Amino acid sequence: MKAKVVCALLMMFAACGGAFAQQVDTVAGKVWSLRECVDYALANNLQVKRSELSLELSSIDKRQAKLALLPSANAFASYGFNWGRGIDPVSNQFISSQRNGYTSVGASGDVDLFNGFRLQNTIKQTSAQFEASEEDLAKTRNDVSLNVISLFVDVVFNKELQENARLQLASSRQQLERTGKLVAAGSLPRSDELNLQAQVSTNELNLINQENNLNLSLLRLQQALQLPASDKFDVEIPDISTQDLVLDQTRNEIFHVARGTMPEIRSAALRIKSTSYAVRASRGNLYPRLSVSGSINSNYSSASATRFIPDGGFNMFETGYFVQGTNEPVYGLEPTGSFREIYGFNDQLKDNLYKSVSLTLSIPIFNNFNARANVQRAMISHEQARINAREIENTLRQNVETSYNSALAASKSYNASLRQVEAREEAYRMAKQRFDIGASNYVEYQLAENDLFQARSDLSRAKYEFIFRKKVLDFYLGNSLGL
Repeated sequence: MKAKVVCALLMMFAACGGAFAQQVDTVAGKVWSLRECVDYALANNLQVKRSELSLELSSIDKRQAKLALLPSANAFASYGFNWGRGIDPVSNQFISSQRNGYTSVGASGDVDLFNGFRLQNTIKQTSAQFEASEEDLAKTRNDVSLNVISLFVDVVFNKELQENARLQLASSRQQLERTGKLVAAGSLPRSDELNLQAQVSTNELNLINQENNLNLSLLRLQQALQLPASDKFDVEIPDISTQDLVLDQTRNEIFHVARGTMPEIRSAALRIKSTSYAVRASRGNLYPRLSVSGSINSNYSSASATRFIPDGGFNMFETGYFVQGTNEPVYGLEPTGSFREIYGFNDQLKDNLYKSVSLTLSIPIFNNFNARANVQRAMISHEQARINAREIENTLRQNVETSYNSALAASKSYNASLRQVEAREEAYRMAKQRFDIGASNYVEYQLAENDLFQARSDLSRAKYEFIFRKKVLDFYLGNSLGL
């Protein structure tokens, strides 16, 4: 989603000047603006952090898929001892039961020359998956922003209702004080004062209820920001205007634009693309594989390190055989000399060096249908991605239609509430004048007052509903939402 979408939502309130502010030194006691609430939520929300980690995992998968094209290489080295009769790994001759040390070193590597384009398609698959994860992160950030904005609007709305209740209570108390003086002077009956006392108590209860609603909305916003409920928390009331807020697009026009701008739509399309490459990659396992590999190794044995060096002399020894037909032994000659360590480590490694290069063609014939099963699974995943994309598009259409209908209804309610407040204010002014001069009774006056404050509450509700719903539509349109 374009970065301007989230920022534009902030401009709904933040671009307008704040109505008031507090001087505080700590985060817990500060007055929060809408922009600060959204920024803080985006920086600390666990869903956003989870999406960021998912994006990082997708980045690793993408990088690993590209590195898979490189040759693989491994080296090894071993060192050990053996005892007893055995075979010299250098000379392949039997050796005595003495302790012998041995060392083996080597390296090998291989690279695919052809594998049915499996690696290339895997790269395209992970690249599309990475882009889809980026869109998922954008959607998560949008969802968090919209949720915080909605909760912020509830707080501002409840603040206005609380102020209306406070004004109603102040008006009732003022009227009670005036009526009390007139009752004391005998100009009005005692019942009018009692009725006003009851009305004051009712307005006090209404103010308490509005304060509770405000505290609850503040708590919900505070919880969305993952701030402790024990911290002092308040929000800044912006100067909100409803001028030029008109519905100048149809629901179909809004949906057409949203289908090209919303990150969830782009994410679904990218996942279709990713799964299509996954199908191609899985089919690569059905093709022959051609690879080239090579290795180099050598070894050393302490049994070969010691060699017999003759000194030119000979010793006679009995061979254990006899001259045929006699008891005369047969003698043999063996050279005399000594064993010396003249075949050292470096010489053995050099002489025992072994190199190999091979070209391997692997043709799949039968593998218990595992490769074909993987192809079928990939095709099903691809179809699921297509269904998911259609479902997301239908959900977006429903959300746009619902928001459009809500905005249209709020617009009508707001215009009707404006006319109702104007009429109720005039009716209340006239009822108050008549009540002050004794031309009407308390019931008529109180009814006019209650109707006025109820109309003002309805106007506040319609105003904030209209503004928010209109801004949601602008969000779908990707427009600048500053007022």
